[in-house]
Amino acid sequence: MAHDLPYHAQLPFTFGALEQDAGSFDRAGAVILPVPFERTTSYVPGTKNGPREIIAASGQVELYDEELGREICDAGIHTLPAMESPFASTEDAFAEMRRVSAWLAGAGKFFIALGGEHALTAPLVAGVAGVHPGVTVLQIDAHADLRESYMGDRHSHASAMRRVLEYAPAVQVAIRNLSAPEAEAIPGLNTTVFYDWNMRDDPAWMTRIVDALGEKVYITIDCDGIDPAVMPAVGTPEPGGLTWRELLTLLKLVMTNKTVVAADVVELCPIPGLVAPTFLAARLVYKLIGYRFFAR
Repeated sequence: MAHDLPYHAQLPFTFGALEQDAGSFDRAGAVILPVPFERTTSYVPGTKNGPREIIAASGQVELYDEELGREICDAGIHTLPAMESPFASTEDAFAEMRRVSAWLAGAGKFFIALGGEHALTAPLVAGVAGVHPGVTVLQIDAHADLRESYMGDRHSHASAMRRVLEYAPAVQVAIRNLSAPEAEAIPGLNTTVFYDWNMRDDPAWMTRIVDALGEKVYITIDCDGIDPAVMPAVGTPEPGGLTWRELLTLLKLVMTNKTVVAADVVELCPIPGLVAPTFLAARLVYKLIGYRFFAR
C-alpha cells in the first residue's frame, strides 16, 4: 500500500497495534493520518512528536469499549504512514496536505489526522470542503486562532481558524484566550463562538452547539481545549476548558445528530515520563471512531 501513496512517507506502525494487510485500507471505515508538521509553535515546542506518541500509546487502549459495548476496531482502522514535509515553503507543504485530504475524502474514508500544530487544519479542511460542499467545522480549543497573521505569518497556528474560515464556517467551543483584534473581528466572521467563561450558564449549551452546525461536520480538537488538569501536555496551556466527560458527551451528541466526515487531534506536546495525557489523546481518537460508526 505504502508505495501507492500520493505523498512522501515514513514506514508506519499501527494505531491500536492492529494488524493490517495490503487490503486493509479498502476495508477500513476509519483511516489514521499522522501529520507531524511543526513550524510556527510559539511557546513550548514538540507537537511534531504528537502523532508518534499517540500511536504508541494506542497500543495500550483496550479494543473493547464499555460504553458502546463492542470492539470499536470492528469498524476497520487503517493507519497510514506519517506524512513527511520535505518542502521549503509552508505553502507547498499545505498544498500536499490538501491533496491528501481530498484523496481520502474522495475515497469515502472517515479520516482522523494526528498533529502536529494546529496550522495543518486549514489545508485539511480545504481538501474535505472540495469533496463535501457545505461542510462546517467544529473547533474545540482554548484559543480562537483568528488572527489575520501572527509574527508576519498568515499560516501560523495562531491564524489556523482564520484560514479555515476561507473554506468553511465554524463553531468554536471552550474559547478562553483571544486578542483584542480577534474579538473585534468576530462579529464580521462566519463563526459562532462559545466562550468557556459563560457557555455553561445555558443548561442546553451542547444542544445549541449541535444546532449551530451544518449537516456535514469536520471536527478539529486542539488538546489545549481540554482542562489542563487532565491534559497538561500542550504547548500553550490555558486554565479551564472541557472535562473528559463533557468532551465525550458533546462529541457523541454531534456524531449522533450530524454526519462527521473527518477530524483531527492536534497540538499534543508530549511530556517525557508523563504518559497519562498521551494516553488520553489515544483514547480520544478511538472514541471518535467509536461514536462515528456505532453511536447511532
